[in-house]
Amino acid sequence: MDPVLLGEILSLVMFGTACVVLLMGFPVAFTLAGTAFGFAVLGWALDIFDLPLLGSLDSRYFGVMVNEVLVAVPLFVFMGVMLERSRIAEQLLETMGLLFGQLRGGLGLSVIFVGMLLAASTGIVGATVVTMGLLSLPTMLKAGYDPKLASGVICSSGTLGQIIPPSIVLVLLGDILQGANTQAQLKLGNFAPDPVSVIDLFAGAFLPGMVLVGLYMSWVLIKGVLQPETCPPLQRTEGEDVGGRVLRVLLPPAGLIVLVLGSILIGAATPTEAAAVGSVGALLLSGRAAVAMPKVQTVGGTRNAIGWFMDRTTRIVGDSPLPVVISGLCLAGLIPVVTLFDLRMQRTEVPTPDAIAFIVALVLTAGLFYGLLVSLRRVFEAGILQTVMRSTVEISCMVFIILLGASVFSLVFRGLGGDKIVEDILTGLPGGAFGAMLVVMALMFVMGFFLDFIEIVFVVVPIVGPILLAMDLNPIWLGVMIAINLQTSFLTPPFGFALFYLRGVAPPSVTTMDIYRGIIPFVLIQIVGLCVIAAFPQLATWLPGALFGP
Repeated sequence: MDPVLLGEILSLVMFGTACVVLLMGFPVAFTLAGTAFGFAVLGWALDIFDLPLLGSLDSRYFGVMVNEVLVAVPLFVFMGVMLERSRIAEQLLETMGLLFGQLRGGLGLSVIFVGMLLAASTGIVGATVVTMGLLSLPTMLKAGYDPKLASGVICSSGTLGQIIPPSIVLVLLGDILQGANTQAQLKLGNFAPDPVSVIDLFAGAFLPGMVLVGLYMSWVLIKGVLQPETCPPLQRTEGEDVGGRVLRVLLPPAGLIVLVLGSILIGAATPTEAAAVGSVGALLLSGRAAVAMPKVQTVGGTRNAIGWFMDRTTRIVGDSPLPVVISGLCLAGLIPVVTLFDLRMQRTEVPTPDAIAFIVALVLTAGLFYGLLVSLRRVFEAGILQTVMRSTVEISCMVFIILLGASVFSLVFRGLGGDKIVEDILTGLPGGAFGAMLVVMALMFVMGFFLDFIEIVFVVVPIVGPILLAMDLNPIWLGVMIAINLQTSFLTPPFGFALFYLRGVAPPSVTTMDIYRGIIPFVLIQIVGLCVIAAFPQLATWLPGALFGP
């Protein structure tokens, strides 16, 4: 047999073997790397694979370690887990329920709205679905909601973290698409391609995410009109200051979202810098919320200088939210100061405005630092900090070890010629770019039944991305389409991950079939949304063009 053909066939067999081993329950990272290494040795024995190619892995790994964009992943994870563990989601749900609950379907609208806020602040689908299921599902059932509608609303709103920035999916996808676009443009003879950044993908995903939120809410309102018994209104307690509670509960997380996304979209901060701002802001919000929580442990303050200082100052401020509020204002004030002024003091001549801005920045930094110390102490004593740090390390390690294992898989796949046979298949399909895009979307949709989004992003996108982009597809539009597609696969029975997350926390009165039947209308809405973005690519490309130019 022709060695080239044998290598291409072997690459497809390797891909299928990896999928089978993953379905058997083996760890993803070790499955990808182990399968690839085994087929590399087999290919070397058959004289169709150059084993020294594996020597380039060290440079790939080093590239991952020095990639500043990927630093945003653990920071966004920390931000999301901190907000989830500090009961901010619970307060949001209760408050929005009071605001919209008197409408038919109002509680469902509240769940979708809070899901949107959590998506824009956490980006972690599993945590969002579980949190929403624990908090809102019993309330919706008690209010008389149809279990199918309640399940569908919770699962669909919980997966908005896949598409609404700052999403971890978009961070990983943007980094991979950047390399894929460069590779495609070089192949087309363009040696100075326009860069594709995570910021572009964030901007491109914003409007499609809002479109999905609007479609979800429209469906709940339609159910309220056509079948009012499935989503009855709530009865509000007389004399309760709903407006004041909305301002107290909604403004802080909304302000954090505006601070993080706004700094990215206006170009004041990179995604990594904005992720750092979000982590600090989440810690401050949690420090404010931890005041109402019981203390489970104390800090041995007199054993060090910081502890002594915190012991003395804590006696003064007590449980007052003032230090956290002041620190939040300092954080918000630092962004325009560092953006509008040059704070480098090593220059020979420093203009007076810059010198004044430097002093202001020092004062704001001191205020921020003090509020962080207060917040750290409070979340530590509430038992939140340790759990958040452990979860952040676990999730971040999972992401990066899968990335390293996928690097081995991708290298061996290309070494065997797999990228060539995939290119031949996609370019030979009828319909050109449309046919190729349709097949890839269908493949990702099906793979989403069985695999997590991380495996699909790390394994499939590096293979098909350069091929599709070489067909003159817009990389931002392609990234948004992939993200929405992966979000749809999270919802689809019988293997949708979001369904299993909800099943794990749902009461026995909600059956698995209730969850499956309830999610079907939202899967159809997702597909409609995907078709709308496909028919009107401007929804994904207009905002990046308006903000950053062509």
